[in-house]
Amino acid sequence: MGTQEVLAGQVEAAAKAAGLVVVSSAVGQDFSGNPTTRFMLALVADHSKTQVPTHSELPGISTPVMKTQVLELSDKFDFSRADMLAEVGVYLGETAKRLKNPQQDYYLTLHGLPLSFEKFTWPFHASTSGADTFLVHGEVHLQDGEGSPLHAKVAASMTVTFAEIVKAPEQPFAEGFIYNAVRKTMDQGQLELVKSGNRQPVPVTTRFYSPWKKRFNFNDTTEGQRQEYLAAKVFWLSGVLGGGQPVWLLDPRDAQYLNSTVEELKKTAAALAGEGLIHLAADTEYATPTEALMGHRAQYAAELAHALAFIKPTFNEDMRGGHTNM
Repeated sequence: MGTQEVLAGQVEAAAKAAGLVVVSSAVGQDFSGNPTTRFMLALVADHSKTQVPTHSELPGISTPVMKTQVLELSDKFDFSRADMLAEVGVYLGETAKRLKNPQQDYYLTLHGLPLSFEKFTWPFHASTSGADTFLVHGEVHLQDGEGSPLHAKVAASMTVTFAEIVKAPEQPFAEGFIYNAVRKTMDQGQLELVKSGNRQPVPVTTRFYSPWKKRFNFNDTTEGQRQEYLAAKVFWLSGVLGGGQPVWLLDPRDAQYLNSTVEELKKTAAALAGEGLIHLAADTEYATPTEALMGHRAQYAAELAHALAFIKPTFNEDMRGGHTNM
């Protein structure tokens, strides 16, 4: 109980500094059965005017519901060390900005697939198959605005060598690069979105990290590609899936995924606004689509169809057609 109280106090203080509030906390357990604590976080502003839904609410009655983010940590995790506390503070600060999005867990791939990241179980756990790796399980779902059932259950495996780069095998220190590794693996056609199926591997190795530059390496992109990416992000995450609400364009996770910087993304966003494709908010960090951008619906639908065809293994179709030498 003592360690749980220490952890709760640390999380509450760090959340408050980031403009967040701990709405609730609950006992959980990791993959191996070790105790964890699940903290439900929300923006202070949202918490003051909305409420968390309860089972007693009557169906059919609309109740304002705040957007929340779950932070799950090992009970014995202590981030009082200065460098640990600083990194957790950065994570919570970014969480506060994502909670201003229409959906905080929606992301886009370079090939134009809008995805939601769900049910990730933290922290990492040691492989039970004897492999010298650490794993985290989760799911990604296609979000096309039409209720698609396509999804992928993933098992992201971190090698021991890669684990030495990470300060702690906990959510604030790994969530960003794990999500980017999933996106990158899908970009490579090595993850398939299906209606049902087993977990698919996402290898997280030092190929995603440059030790001499001390930075992650996912996708080398040009300014033109970044413009296409941000335009597609605003189209999907605001125009199609977000009810026209502003989306955060300066997300450091996107900067990492695109081998770029937040400063470069800011210039890219300004260029898109100059072309009349997006409306920048007053803070220039968030944007909504213009009618001109939403007029490209056919183009983005075609890109989505092409991306889905790319990640679908062709050998399955050959085998279904009887073309096999087995």
